[in-house]
Amino acid sequence: MKTILGALTGATLLAGPALAQDQELLIGSTSASSSHYGYFVAVGQLINENAEGLSASVVETGATLDNIKRMSRDQVDLGLVTTNTAQHAYAGTDDFEGNQQDLRMLWVYTNAPQNAIVRADAGVEDLEGLEGVRFNPGIRGSSTEATTEAVFDTLGLSADFARGSTTDIVSAIKDNRVSGYVKSGSGQKLDGSTMDIATATDIEVLGLSDEQAETLRDEMPDLSVVDIPEGAAEGVPAYKTWAFGVGVAAPASMDEEAAYKIVSAIMADESAQSNAMASIGDANLAQMTLDYGTIPLHPGAARWFEENGYDIPEKLQPEE
Repeated sequence: MKTILGALTGATLLAGPALAQDQELLIGSTSASSSHYGYFVAVGQLINENAEGLSASVVETGATLDNIKRMSRDQVDLGLVTTNTAQHAYAGTDDFEGNQQDLRMLWVYTNAPQNAIVRADAGVEDLEGLEGVRFNPGIRGSSTEATTEAVFDTLGLSADFARGSTTDIVSAIKDNRVSGYVKSGSGQKLDGSTMDIATATDIEVLGLSDEQAETLRDEMPDLSVVDIPEGAAEGVPAYKTWAFGVGVAAPASMDEEAAYKIVSAIMADESAQSNAMASIGDANLAQMTLDYGTIPLHPGAARWFEENGYDIPEKLQPEE
């Protein structure tokens, strides 16, 4: 009997390393009908194929707010966040007043520049010129609308705000019942609805002045100020505007080695993410993370950036 037990024990010990299970991760995404859900399916595959010792599954969720709440309850291990909401969660402000979250950034994969568009014949040359002008701050109930109103309050700007859906506002601008609107861009290009307006009337983009940009950097840490190069649409010169990004965050408690392996797998990928989400294209996700990130990097993510020669800005430096 001892011989049999000894043989079984030895076999079990020898088999131990081979039977070691991967660390299972749940990724909070968004609605399965969203293109972002497809992106996270690709992320899960990249982790499974390239992050040794990790196994990832994607969970359909209610997106940013839901993901942050689930991470705080240990129901998901990482997930989609918008950088503005992530900053509120980290700072314990807005929806997280009195409920600060121990959240860290892994990477940012796409951006949402907020473009202030006006008809060229509106006679508006800058954001201050919108005072008394019929102008849509963003589609009713959207992040764009809320962000525009906060930006205008911070900069002391005003307009005669017109509310409505995308379809309603696009038609109103074409008919010259509304002079313009704020609309999220598609990367560094103007979005489809803006280009639709441009088929009916000439348009202009109202950028931030240097002083306004500095004010937003100082007073609205939940946003990024970005430089959009010439060519957002034909004839549109370079300009500055406010923006937020969409990325992936994790609790500070995530194992550093796991975070490092995940970020390494994402940054090494050359096609899976862009195939899943066309807007990613040939974007430099590392630089986008540094440009749009609003909360400290997870130490594991920071290690990848440092090893690859990136200078991490102060606001993204991992906390001790």
